[in-house]
Amino acid sequence: MKYSLSSLIVILLVGSTVLSVYLPVFNLPKLDGPEKVGTQTFHLTDQNRDEIFTEDQSDKRELMVQVWYPTENSNNNKRDTLFPKDKEMFKKYIQSFSNSLKLPEFLLDYLKYSQTNSYENVEILPSTSPYPVVLLSHGMGTSRVLQASQAENLASHGFIVVTIDHTYNTFATLFPDGRVTDYKKSTTTLDERTKTGDIWTKDVEFVIDQIEKLNSGVIESQFKGKIDLDHIGAMGHSFGGATAFNATYLDQRIKAGVNMDGSLYEVENRDDINKPFMFIRSGSFEDWLVNFEMDRNSDDEVTKFLSDELHIMKNVIEHGGNVIYIEGTQHFNFTDLQFYSELIKLSGITGDINGKRGANIVNQYVLDFFNKQLKETGGDLIQGPNDLYPEVKFVDPEEL
Repeated sequence: MKYSLSSLIVILLVGSTVLSVYLPVFNLPKLDGPEKVGTQTFHLTDQNRDEIFTEDQSDKRELMVQVWYPTENSNNNKRDTLFPKDKEMFKKYIQSFSNSLKLPEFLLDYLKYSQTNSYENVEILPSTSPYPVVLLSHGMGTSRVLQASQAENLASHGFIVVTIDHTYNTFATLFPDGRVTDYKKSTTTLDERTKTGDIWTKDVEFVIDQIEKLNSGVIESQFKGKIDLDHIGAMGHSFGGATAFNATYLDQRIKAGVNMDGSLYEVENRDDINKPFMFIRSGSFEDWLVNFEMDRNSDDEVTKFLSDELHIMKNVIEHGGNVIYIEGTQHFNFTDLQFYSELIKLSGITGDINGKRGANIVNQYVLDFFNKQLKETGGDLIQGPNDLYPEVKFVDPEEL
């Protein structure tokens, strides 16, 4: 019995050590902008749109959005947690999260300790001029939570950023009344992608409508008169990146956009985009281009779609935009998932690049792009190769 107890203690010690190494409590990377960041969450309902992902025909489209903005934090509030603070709400949220990852719930319990760099519901920093705004969409089946560090970084540099949970296409969306929705829709065919993409694009357009109401005071908030509606940008990761492109093309209120490693879901009549746009692709893009060239003339529907997408990218470059890729990255280096655990890298969904290095590169190029297009400052990084970031490669239009 003594030896059995000793063995059990050893096993528990080894297990706890392994968990602390591979599932450590983490906080988001420190901000590099001059401003502190505040955050506030809004529950929005589009009464003009029915919810198609539920069986109740009376349901309307509901969204949770999170606003990130510069602040003084004069009251010295504590930093906000990344996940819900309420124990019951956290439990519901993590149950949905763990189900989507197919992991035991207890393995994600440590997430309740992780903090952002932001302060909840603090006053916006006074400014002589309104702040430009960027809308940020997550990837299919993930969440606005996974784009938090990107939102914080832009806000620390003087932007208002609005992250959107595209309901029923997240691993979990938590509403104020305690409801938690999970993932309801697959997008396996081009037709399904296009239909779901149309919903997401309308989500972005609806959120801009609400931003206008916040700025005018129709919706009562501290943001009245603080938002520069003449300088709106859109960005996103994966399916959210495709949404940023589609919304930028269709909505005249959006002046510039960024797509982070997202294959488009709509290419028809999209090759004449004449707004500043930037495609940021993962490190595998160069090899993919070489391999695709062999199949380019195929009559296959998917191949033709991808060929049209490359034609759009070429047109973006020829109209002053950018197509770049970052060596060493994979698809989820454009999210905060790379900070969660060293096990993420072992799964192959992030690349060989150091996670914080990769995130910093993405943040710097996104910031430089929006500084130029929405603030008319900066723009040095997006001009071409830079010795500070040798991982970043600019695509020549002839390669497309």
